[in-house]
This record gives sequence, C-alpha cells and structure tokens, in this order.
Amino acid sequence: MTPPRAPIPFYDLGRVPYRAALSFQHRAVETRARGESPDVIYTMEHEPVLTLGRSTEPGTLKASAAELARRGIEVIPVERGGDVTYHGPGQIIGYPIVDLAGLPGGRDLHRYLRDLEEALIRTLATYGLTAGRRPPYTGVWVGDRKVAAIGVAVRRWVAFHGFALNVDPDLTHFDLIHPCGIRHLGVASMASLLGQAPPREQVLDRLATEFARVWDRPVLAAPLEASPSLPFPEESSHV
Repeated sequence: MTPPRAPIPFYDLGRVPYRAALSFQHRAVETRARGESPDVIYTMEHEPVLTLGRSTEPGTLKASAAELARRGIEVIPVERGGDVTYHGPGQIIGYPIVDLAGLPGGRDLHRYLRDLEEALIRTLATYGLTAGRRPPYTGVWVGDRKVAAIGVAVRRWVAFHGFALNVDPDLTHFDLIHPCGIRHLGVASMASLLGQAPPREQVLDRLATEFARVWDRPVLAAPLEASPSLPFPEESSHV
C-alpha cells in the first residue's frame, strides 16, 4: 500500500516587506533542500513594489525612477523567471517552498508552472469566473486580462517565488509597467470582474483546497507559531 503523502502546511503571514520575504525565502529553500523543514506554502501581501525577473527587457518600466520614488514604489531585481511584475496591497502573494520531487509532476519545472496555473484557475472557477491560460505567456487570464502572475525559481530542485493573485489591488499601479513585458493585453482583479472583492480568508481557504486537489496532498491552514522557522517576526503584521 502506498503511504499517505505528507500534508503541506499553509501559512498566511499578512503584510510583509518584500525584501524581508525574499531573504526568508532564501533561508527556507536551504532548510528544505537539507531536509530540515517540510514543503510549505506561505501567503502574504507586500507594500507596492516592482520586481524585475531574469527576462526583464528595456522599456517594460513606463514610469521614470523619479515618478516611482515619488509614489514610494521600490524596484528590486530578483532571480525568478519572467519580466517585471507589480506586487501590492490587495493581492494574495503565494510562495510555495516545495521539493519538486515530492509533487505529482516530479522534477519538471514546466509541469510545476502548469500546476500553479491550474490551482488558480480552479479557485477562480469557484467564484463563477472562467479563467484559463494564454500560451506562450505564463499566468492566469480571464479573457484578455491577466488576473494572476506567476514567476518561479528553483534551487537544488526546491521551488520558490510563486504567484500573485489580484483580489482587489489598485489596478492603476499596473499603468506604471508593461506587466510581465506584455504590451497588448490588460490586467484585471477579482473585484473588477465580480463587482466586489471576496473576503481574503475565503479566497485563501479555496486556494488551499485547490492546491490539495492538484497535488493530491492535504494542504492545511496552520498557525504561524507552528512554522518550523518563524519568518521575520519583527516585521510581520502578525506580531
């Protein structure tokens, strides 16, 4: 008999500075790669920030450095794939720290990206939204508008970075960039598509359910104090 697959704890950390979250991810990847911590999913929000992935091209930033500074929006190069992405309040940012070998697709990065998309597509479907993919682009779309951006990195076959689901962010901030380098398609949020934003906790619950189905493993909400390594306690809004 095949033993049951280990549950994946799901922690929501609230509002966290982006640089602190990035540093924590680096530490979490190392502990996971050494087998000192389990697969986990962390969700959170960030203050407005633009992150530049490895594929960022000149011209994808539409605003000047002075304009971004005036608005208090940081610009941070990161090691994930993809182009420029916006993060801000009103999004659910998801950072799965998972060993790909323990997922149904194994060490297949393309399958992992499709799994992230699938969990988001299924979550949106629970709200009556018909979402899907738009090859060759990564992410989740409703019609010609992107609702969730995805960009990942892998170190020692442990995945990090992840997804940004637009629940109810300030969509005018996307006017500062060509999101993910795409110039001819738009951006939407769950609030703009539904007429109002669903409760954050409800969306988190549905995400956990759909990740469990996609990965055929229990995904269980867990209290922050149960985390094997408390992240940045001095900066998290949970403290």
